[in-house]
Amino acid sequence: MSLAELQRRIENGDLSADTAIAQSLEAIAAQDKTIGAFVCHRIAAHAPSAGPLRGIAVGIKDIIDTANFSTEMGSPIYRGFHPRADAPVVAMLKQAGATIIGKTTTTAFAANDPTATLNPHNHAHTPGGSSSGSAAAVGAGMVPLALGTQTGGSVIRPASFCGAAAIKPSYRLLPTVGVKCFSWSLDTVGLFAAGVEDLACGLSAITGRTELLLPPSVAAPRIGVVTQDFAGEVEKASVEALQMAARAAERSGASVRALALPPIFADAWRIHTTVQQFEAHQALAWEYRERYAEMAPLLRGRLDESRDIPPAEYDEAQAIAVQARAALDPIFREVDVLLTYSAPGTPPKGLDSTGDPRLNRLWTLMGTPCVNVPTLTAEGNLPVGVQVIAPYGSDAKALAAARFVEQALKR
Repeated sequence: MSLAELQRRIENGDLSADTAIAQSLEAIAAQDKTIGAFVCHRIAAHAPSAGPLRGIAVGIKDIIDTANFSTEMGSPIYRGFHPRADAPVVAMLKQAGATIIGKTTTTAFAANDPTATLNPHNHAHTPGGSSSGSAAAVGAGMVPLALGTQTGGSVIRPASFCGAAAIKPSYRLLPTVGVKCFSWSLDTVGLFAAGVEDLACGLSAITGRTELLLPPSVAAPRIGVVTQDFAGEVEKASVEALQMAARAAERSGASVRALALPPIFADAWRIHTTVQQFEAHQALAWEYRERYAEMAPLLRGRLDESRDIPPAEYDEAQAIAVQARAALDPIFREVDVLLTYSAPGTPPKGLDSTGDPRLNRLWTLMGTPCVNVPTLTAEGNLPVGVQVIAPYGSDAKALAAARFVEQALKR
């Protein structure tokens, strides 16, 4: 369900905004009893009369505050919790004319205890997490736009698993006020949509930044391919996806070459967990202390294991992160964007795991914009994507290069 195409049809008078909303409601009614992407959703809705996103139904990850829906954060601790106000990013969506259609499933506190949501392309496999419902809702064509969050790999990885395009924007491009905090140095609000143009239209409308809209033609970028060998081996399907995307971009005129990342990036990848878990203990201090028995077991175990991280270790980790961010500058003088894996492979079978974020952690720590581009469908109808990464603050460049790769793959 293409956001950009819906916008064009509404603008041309070929489709009413209310009909566009009704199409999403029909798709949810037809599919969600099986997939389980939504915690709750509207049964009927009318579109606002104005705004670039009028007629666009949006799913909101259930760790993001909404005044008209409860926000339960995937945990019984917050069952029935009803915020009095929308998170700013939700208010920005409404200001742009979007219709908030419902709340999508999340792992508990956006950690790693799986939801019951199914992968829309193969119900025997996970949709990924923690933004499970948002990725599945877009991947199934139920809504043209959904919000998720990423602290490790919770936007890019589930997008890869569900065959959706997604952007984890530059750190703090979208406000995280009113979003349940896990790690304030890492938490980033992101978008899921059908394609890269849809992401650009959505992000531009939310932020009011017209520079994020894609130009009529995209110049061939200089691409550096990185394999993140320090993060471990990947499956054949991801190797094939990266090779396919690189070859397609090169055939379409891009300059493509392999890049080896300096050792500081292996150190930064390693310390991501230190930053994340040290901050999580403070962000979830009340829940851990007062409602310990009700916390999801995998998250509770992670907090048990990491409760003794000394402040000096955290400070050292943050210093390494600063060094790594500085080391990106010379790399991005040589190339416009980086191209790498979105996930270690196809979505794992079963619902015991949401998959491994190890190929996303570094880029979340760096704060750089990352875009997942759906690339191939492996055996079992399982999607696999690649991610395009641009310098911090260069979200327009990330989107343009991702669009170039997307179009090259279609050729």
